[in-house]
Amino acid sequence: MKTPVLTGLDRLLRPKTIAVIGGGAWCANVIKASEAIGFSGQIWPVHPSKTEIAGKASYPDINALPSAPDATFLGVNRYASIECLSSLSKRGAGGAVCFASGFAEASAELADGADLQAQLLQAAGDMTVLGPNCYGMLNYLDGVALWPDQHGGERVETGVAIITQSSNIAINLTMQNRAVPLAYVLTAGNQAQTDLASLGMALLRDPRVTCLGLHIEGINNINNLENLANLSHELGKPICAIKIGASDQAQLATVSHTASLAGSHTGAQALLTRLGFAQPQNLAAFLELLKIWHVNGPLPSGRIASASCSGGEASLMADSAQSVGLQFPALSHTQSTALNAALGPKVALANPLDYHTYIWPDPNKMSATFAALFEADIAMGIVVLDFPRSDRCALGDWDFALEAILSTKKMSKVPIAVLSSLPDTMPEMIAKRLISKGIVPLHGMDHALQAIALAQRLKPHHQTILHPITPINAQTLNEYEAKHALHAYGLEIPRGNAVDTADEALRCAAHLQAPFVLKGMGLAHKSEAGAVRVGLSDGHALQGAMQNIKSDGYLVEEMVKNGIVEILLAVTLDPAHGYVLTLGAGGTQTELLQDTVSLILPVTEGDTANALGTLRIAPVLDGYRGAQAIDRPALWRAIQAVQNYVIAHHGQVQEVEINPLICTANSAVAADALIVQGEAP
Repeated sequence: MKTPVLTGLDRLLRPKTIAVIGGGAWCANVIKASEAIGFSGQIWPVHPSKTEIAGKASYPDINALPSAPDATFLGVNRYASIECLSSLSKRGAGGAVCFASGFAEASAELADGADLQAQLLQAAGDMTVLGPNCYGMLNYLDGVALWPDQHGGERVETGVAIITQSSNIAINLTMQNRAVPLAYVLTAGNQAQTDLASLGMALLRDPRVTCLGLHIEGINNINNLENLANLSHELGKPICAIKIGASDQAQLATVSHTASLAGSHTGAQALLTRLGFAQPQNLAAFLELLKIWHVNGPLPSGRIASASCSGGEASLMADSAQSVGLQFPALSHTQSTALNAALGPKVALANPLDYHTYIWPDPNKMSATFAALFEADIAMGIVVLDFPRSDRCALGDWDFALEAILSTKKMSKVPIAVLSSLPDTMPEMIAKRLISKGIVPLHGMDHALQAIALAQRLKPHHQTILHPITPINAQTLNEYEAKHALHAYGLEIPRGNAVDTADEALRCAAHLQAPFVLKGMGLAHKSEAGAVRVGLSDGHALQGAMQNIKSDGYLVEEMVKNGIVEILLAVTLDPAHGYVLTLGAGGTQTELLQDTVSLILPVTEGDTANALGTLRIAPVLDGYRGAQAIDRPALWRAIQAVQNYVIAHHGQVQEVEINPLICTANSAVAADALIVQGEAP
């Protein structure tokens, strides 16, 4: 059998030899961290004048090393980093961590930052580079620590992988005491050469890695992310991602931090959903989700059962679960019978269950209770259990509960979790014991339930994303031009024409059916400017209305009648994430309700139907309280027309907006339209 050829990234992640270049405290820390984690290979310090660093003999330069190192930590300034990378590349080194900052992330302050980053890449050639502006990597599976600071992890045999663009967040995640087994923790920094997706694919291919968590400041390569999503699905290893940038302040911090294009937060969310990545909103839920996946893999649904010995806890579970979309299915007759036998007549049976303390501490009855409750079509059975402080209290009685839970696990067909209502009341030693038995320890009710709600397997979309291309010399088409451009792709528009004079308007009206709509063209906000008149009954009313609208041109149309609901239908080019389709409440309700949902193009009819179902106005679409429903196929034809137009003009379109699209029982008509487009670069 041939020995597989290792890539530079393989050598960097799992090295046999490590070079540490630089003589400062950061470099000494790397050497100490490597020794402390149990690195079994060779470590070679490099410094032109020091003969020894952190107790190890030093080499004067890279060319003096015994061989080309698999992994190198560059703990020197940005100029020296470029020189060292060039030497390492010529020697055939595997890969390097570039610790220095002052590259593209600092271009606003340092005029040469972006240019130096380009020089860095040129110097590296084909050699793998992590960073610049990053701490490096921790491999807890094989005992590798290219890491210049403290960390809180420990060696594991299997675990979750985490990649972040923030070194400080990476440090903090290693300090967690939630018993999440960390296999790898990597920092990507500026992603100048090796991006999050490339790192993620390498980690997922390690059979010892169970799932992947990403902290994303900016997305460099959508195609690589699609490949990562497909690999995740192929291997059955789920991915979750926290994408920062929801606030203006966060986007500013991102640019100064890693030089990544943050893009719109809406676009990022739509893209990650499209790729099948779960999206926790905070680091606590992020860790809880990874823990669930590590122990059980993805959950099949959001149906759960919960047992606690407190009515207050049961109520908190019910309220908190409802807020994240989890369901507590009602008890079956079989469950109720078995629970009644275990608990007696004094306990009111329900899900979530308050089993009181009558059976505490009787492990046999507790186990019978949990087994009966979890004998159902659920994704997870949960025991709510908070442990006392071990420094001030006795834990003896809680051993009975643990015994009952472990006994239940042996006979249960569904995953089981032990949930502490507070993060503080699940000791790490107990959490580790539970994981070793295949039970998920969950820290904190709110974050745990958020994680359970996200733990279902999401599939990446089967269609390739329409990648963003920003046009040049973009201009806005007037309403008449925009409507007819989209009409050519199947969009239904009102009958009408563009006119310049009152006489032309009168002649136009003679071929239309009243009532009429008159609009002044060339105005960004026609309604606010008083440039829209509706319900004009005849040609004379039309001519009179024209006298009160000052405009370079006018649009005369038949008025759309019998509208049921007005929809916003828009596509916006997000330079970082693709073409974002937005659907929602339209007309005057767009700003009032702010009821929208966004998807990444291209979409299918099923995609849009599911998205529309999440809107607050969804009941109106299907006929609220006996009212007529809209023509759903007509709405899809309108969406499809806009999508087809954007695809046909890929690289030219910057924005398309129809607001409102008036939906009736038998049509979906564009009452207004806007297109911003230019030339492909």
